[in-house]
Amino acid sequence: MAELPDMRFLTVAEVAEIMRVSKMTVYRLVHAGELPAVRFGRSYRVPEQAVTEALSRPLESGRPIADAG
Repeated sequence: MAELPDMRFLTVAEVAEIMRVSKMTVYRLVHAGELPAVRFGRSYRVPEQAVTEALSRPLESGRPIADAG
């Protein structure tokens, strides 16, 4: 059996706090495909690395992703 990489997942509330946006903005980013997420039951978990990468790259509009909401 292959080893799984050591990944840390964050809740939508944790992502919103880190990015300084609302939870609804995080859901919009997930549904728009701008922020990858995994669905566990009725909730989403976002890889911590994806949040770090999202905060370091600009959007097509030229604004950082945290300024999108």
